[in-house]
Amino acid sequence: MSIKGVVYKGAHEVAVEDVPEPELQNPTDVVIDVTSTCICGSDLHMYEGRTAADEGIVFGHEAMGVVEEVGEGVDSLDVGDRVSIPFNVACGHCKNCEQGKTGFCLNVNPDGGVPAGGAYGYVGMGPYQGGQAEKMRVPYADFNALKLPDEGHEDDFAMLADIFPTGWHGTELADLQPGESVAIFGAGPVGLMAAYSAKIKGASEIYVVDRVPSRLDLAEEHCDATPINFEEGNPVEQIIDANGGEVNKGVDAVGYQSVEPDEDRDDDEPYDPTKENPGVLINQLIRVVEPKGKLGIIGLYVPEDPGAPETISEMEAAGRLGIDFGKLFEKGQALATGQCDVKSYNRYLRDLIVAGRAEPSFVVSHRESLADAPEMYQKFDDREEGVTKVILEP
Repeated sequence: MSIKGVVYKGAHEVAVEDVPEPELQNPTDVVIDVTSTCICGSDLHMYEGRTAADEGIVFGHEAMGVVEEVGEGVDSLDVGDRVSIPFNVACGHCKNCEQGKTGFCLNVNPDGGVPAGGAYGYVGMGPYQGGQAEKMRVPYADFNALKLPDEGHEDDFAMLADIFPTGWHGTELADLQPGESVAIFGAGPVGLMAAYSAKIKGASEIYVVDRVPSRLDLAEEHCDATPINFEEGNPVEQIIDANGGEVNKGVDAVGYQSVEPDEDRDDDEPYDPTKENPGVLINQLIRVVEPKGKLGIIGLYVPEDPGAPETISEMEAAGRLGIDFGKLFEKGQALATGQCDVKSYNRYLRDLIVAGRAEPSFVVSHRESLADAPEMYQKFDDREEGVTKVILEP
């Protein structure tokens, strides 16, 4: 038996094809019918050929759906339950899982735990078929699946698998406290969720840096943030002028594909990766955050970048960046990194949604059929104006 899924065919190419229908492999598994699955900025790294992903991998690590089949060892889930699935695959009983570090589970990556942790549909993160498909197998389901109310909030709950918890995680890594100011670099879906989390937490001033006007508009409208377009001037200077000095905390929601301003680029030109500078954003954060401030680094950085553009040095393509560590030391700053441990936050963020205190679906710009995935990948990869978060509906 087969189902439809989004399959990687090579750099800048995906196709919707027949893929194996997921089956229960262990007593602790469930299989879900996927009702919503999102395209993530992390998927673009594979889509662009910037990873070692093999052709044929089924993409997708942001999924929710309805339980269709339940393993005999599953206690807390029944057929028909509506669930959100964290992008982390975690066993629930290793040392890291017991400490809440579910993004770094020691038991779910058969490659010897390097890297620690597992994820659906992602290169090097275990053999877990992705959720951009009609169905999905969920291992250790009692631990991993988060039950949802039977109806309502579909788009809001779709943000619980990754971007809402990850944005929140960025503010946690930065130790953002009520009344503090924060600079968030990147107004993609995760950056917008970091800004939204800062608003919910009571930040006094929120600055969001990007180059895409529609995304900056969302930051201003929904996050009460001051938009900073880095193509209109040095973002550090813009923030310090607006804030009357350095900010208390900072969040990197971009990662190793940070770009330099391109003042010669027309507004309707697509994203140009040739302007990449992998260390520029962290260095800007070091300069804009006050002494003893903290930086939360949730943008993806990699130990190897096989598809790097020619303008990237060999050192940078190996994950070794030119960071102003002397300035970081001089200012006594702290930084924290790493992917989000979704289960640390998703239950509480779900309850904020249910209570009407959070509506993260403001980032959703498109809800399309699974068949439209190739077109939407291209639009999202081009950073096309008006394309922010894409939900696919199998």
